[in-house]
Amino acid sequence: MTKVALRPYALLPRQYDERKALASTIDAWGRALWLICPDARFPFRRSGRDVPAPLKLPFTAVVVMSDRGKVREHPLHQVAVDPTAFDALPGGGFVLSGSGGPNARSGQIFGPDGRSRRRFPMGTRLTHLVAGRRAGFWTGYAEEGIYSGDRVSAGALVRWDARGNPAWSLHPPEPHHLVAEVSTVNVSDSAVHAMYWPGAPLAATDSTGVLRIRDLPVSAPRGLAIRDDRLLLLAGGERGRITRADTVHHLQLTADGAVITDRESLILPNGDPVRRYARRICRGPDIFLQTPRSLRQWWVLTIPPLATRSR
Repeated sequence: MTKVALRPYALLPRQYDERKALASTIDAWGRALWLICPDARFPFRRSGRDVPAPLKLPFTAVVVMSDRGKVREHPLHQVAVDPTAFDALPGGGFVLSGSGGPNARSGQIFGPDGRSRRRFPMGTRLTHLVAGRRAGFWTGYAEEGIYSGDRVSAGALVRWDARGNPAWSLHPPEPHHLVAEVSTVNVSDSAVHAMYWPGAPLAATDSTGVLRIRDLPVSAPRGLAIRDDRLLLLAGGERGRITRADTVHHLQLTADGAVITDRESLILPNGDPVRRYARRICRGPDIFLQTPRSLRQWWVLTIPPLATRSR
């Protein structure tokens, strides 16, 4: 099996304390964002790193934005949730997701001035939060949330407008109607692609809400990239084969499914295999990854244009 290397994408500047980063993402404009809590406490360790939490609620957070080497800060005032994920919204605002029980006000939207605009229920066991470039954001949920009795999480994959109102949820037709968990979500300018479990369906939709389902030969991948009619799937289960966490599947879309055209092994630039990863953000042809030990570094895996793909 050939190997494909991650590329460094963005690095939190050294003047910021990585240990106080509550969440991080790559937004729709390609900017790397880190949500910093200046007064963080460290209640426990996970995967070899101290896990921060706000000393008290509400608190003032700092969004550190790195855009092609240019770094600036954006304060958020009166943050009332303990953020686990966030993203930038069109128009200069932000959306944050925290934890909480069913129907808890775990979501919070901030305007371009950094002031809170709204708190609202955002679902239980949220695993994906990805905003678009033009309007709103998308959320995906784990099995414990979908079957928790939470009315938001029951939608499995939910599209929201920029004000925090749910506008669409995933209700696929038979035989793909059962949705137990959303495994990966890819948001681009023109479409949203998501894979869910059980089975290996790829759901695609756009702002019109028209849904298309394809059956794929790989189930429950950890990441998905798409360029035209080509896919990259990171890890996942392939029938009849033992698939490792560092396996990258290359697929060609067909009318009602896809075929595997190649497999590669994902490595870091130094040649080490990528056995574990934490946060994944999928946007168009890119899969952005962070390792469990650090929120400082972002890496990227990209589907290259056909003319430039090399081994």
